[in-house]
Amino acid sequence: MNATHTTLRLALFAGSVAGLLATGCSANPFAPVESDYERISVERTRDVESLDLSGFVAEVQPDLEAGKMDLDRPVSQFEGLENLELTIAEARAATLANNLDIQVALVNPAIDDQSVSEAEAAFNSAFTLRGLWVQTDTPTSSTLSDAQAEQQLLTPGVRVPLLSGGTASVSLPMRRSETNNTFSTLNPAYTSDLQFSLSQPLLRGAGRRSTTHALRVAAIGRSVSETRTKATLINQLTAAERSYWLLYAAREELALRQEEFEVAREVLDQAQRLLDAGSVAEIELIRAESGVADRLDSILRAEQNVLVQQRSLKRVMNIAGLDVDSETVILPVSPPDPVLYEIDPAALAELAIGSRMDLLELELQLLADASQIDFDRNQTLPTLNIDASYTINGLGDSLSDSFDTTRDNDFEDWSLGFTGEIPIGNQAAESRLRRSVLTRLQRIANKASREQTIRQEVYDAADRLRADWQRILAARQAVILNTRTLSAERRQFELGGSTSTDVLNAASRLVSARSDEIRAVVDYQIAQLNLAQSTGMVLGAAKVRWEPFDADSEQVREAQSGRLW
Repeated sequence: MNATHTTLRLALFAGSVAGLLATGCSANPFAPVESDYERISVERTRDVESLDLSGFVAEVQPDLEAGKMDLDRPVSQFEGLENLELTIAEARAATLANNLDIQVALVNPAIDDQSVSEAEAAFNSAFTLRGLWVQTDTPTSSTLSDAQAEQQLLTPGVRVPLLSGGTASVSLPMRRSETNNTFSTLNPAYTSDLQFSLSQPLLRGAGRRSTTHALRVAAIGRSVSETRTKATLINQLTAAERSYWLLYAAREELALRQEEFEVAREVLDQAQRLLDAGSVAEIELIRAESGVADRLDSILRAEQNVLVQQRSLKRVMNIAGLDVDSETVILPVSPPDPVLYEIDPAALAELAIGSRMDLLELELQLLADASQIDFDRNQTLPTLNIDASYTINGLGDSLSDSFDTTRDNDFEDWSLGFTGEIPIGNQAAESRLRRSVLTRLQRIANKASREQTIRQEVYDAADRLRADWQRILAARQAVILNTRTLSAERRQFELGGSTSTDVLNAASRLVSARSDEIRAVVDYQIAQLNLAQSTGMVLGAAKVRWEPFDADSEQVREAQSGRLW
């Protein structure tokens, strides 16, 4: 019998070791191994490489010393490329549907929603199950004590967390005991005890507000995430419209520079005719050629600006097939329509106080601070728990007989007790409470500062809107006057009373005035965007409502199963 027991124990021990090794994937269970680390090469994180441009050197190098260039109109970088006409409404819609920053922000509330679900799970009931098999072989000096015994224990139960801070539980321990003690009345003996227990804190950790603190903070965190998502939505829509108008201005500026180049070409042709007729000196032809060269440089700069603004708009909209590296040319077809507004900054400032997401985020964080203070104050209290239990005992020579005894309820136990603990000094808990109070005081001051900043932003945006309107009026007047000046200079040049330089300068002043008008009109549109953004809103007639990312989507389920990776 001893040999049989020894063999059984060795088999159980060997099985436990095998299970440990299987869980550890046959690796060392006492120390980490290399595969436990996610390492990347040191070269990627520490070596700073140099960019070698030698492989991009053009085969044919231009002669920079020749000093000559083709004064014909250069071929546009957009020549022969696909064009896409785009309205401001289409730009808004594409941004809402495809913008990557918005897609990232939409996932954040879903992530924080799982934190709320996790906090709710703290109050979920749990089914518990404990099993135990014990064999003992103990030397004894009395026949009243058993030397060899065997027990099998199975304890199913249910544990229920209470919102009051306590825990209630119900369990049914079932035990089979067998011994070599000749004085044992029942051998084997079966017990089945129905146990009810309750543990409830009375001071620290007691009360619904203290118990639900984590849930409340998680819910506030989700609301904070939603405010940030809405702020991202506002910022990206504003960025899309700002990019749209900047691209419009860039294309208009390019058109102006191209017109200016044509004027310079006409002056050059006119200077050539006058030189051929002997009406002017050769210096006039040189001046005219210099003017054409200057206009070529302006065209190239304007085209580069169009490319930059076009990529910015493509990135914000993120339309499939219209990536930042695509060659498709975007043509803004929604012209600005400046309208005079009589702005009431005080009313808009009050509107902004109730609409700005950064201010709402601070208010939510103040709610979380208040909950944290209440929780930390509760944690400074002494520990005092009351514990109660009630047990209906069962015993028999079989499990069914034991259940019958339990059902008859002839044998009962009960207990009632308490445990207490008073920390000496309580320094850690009081320090946490003071830190929470100071954090809330700091955030209150931060909220007042933010309100002041918001009011300033609204007033600044309103002033900028008024100033940009005056700029539009001034620029249009300058365009009218410079148009007359150019016409007069060209007539004087034809009559020999002016020089090509005077004509080119007049043309440049007209282009500059028209460019100022375009910038003023576009700046007026952007000023409206900034005013709306400063109040926590966007322009447009339609209301925008976003929906969070679906945490139960097929993509998430695939990621959970590991198939997505």
